[in-house]
Amino acid sequence: MSTVAELSTATLRDTVRTFRDAVHAHAVHLNHLNVYPVPDGDTGTNMARTLDAVVEEMDGADVDDHAATCDAISHGSLMGARGNSGVILSQILRGVASTLKQSPAAGADLVARAMRAATDGAYTAVLKPVEGTILTVVRLSTEAAEAAAAEGAHLSELLERARSAGQEALDSTPDILPVLKEAGVVDAGGAGFLLLLDAARTVVDGVPVPD
Repeated sequence: MSTVAELSTATLRDTVRTFRDAVHAHAVHLNHLNVYPVPDGDTGTNMARTLDAVVEEMDGADVDDHAATCDAISHGSLMGARGNSGVILSQILRGVASTLKQSPAAGADLVARAMRAATDGAYTAVLKPVEGTILTVVRLSTEAAEAAAAEGAHLSELLERARSAGQEALDSTPDILPVLKEAGVVDAGGAGFLLLLDAARTVVDGVPVPD
């Protein structure tokens, strides 16, 4: 598989669909990680249901219409958000879609800007942002993406660096939130977010989503 240099309408749609499928595949594991803010074991389920709504809305848009595709992702995210994790995820996706709407050929610079919009959206989705959660994972992934873009990295390298930084951030979440350390888990929402980067890497560079 050849590396994709820019996200087109088709590859954006493929990324969202691959993300949905990955979250469904990992939903049970994400549920087991869910101890914060409430140990109700539904983070994976809520993220999966949110993404089902996004894909359903996206499937109703013209596959060749970039603006309509981005609008569908945004609207499906807003209307389909389920639970706390779904609400945060919806704001992440809306930030990404609203930024990528600017061009049907999104290179590293625009993707980094989309990730910044996703981070800003995630932080505004909660009344009192708490570090050691999905917010930390999204923010540090974004900072790595921005640094990569500033250095002239191509899209594949940007995603690799964002994913690596996100994993480090996820691994650090128990050191930030005592409730995670006590339970011996990382943050469920943060783990779910990394599947978005995994999905993007699968579409852009053929890197398989982790088992």
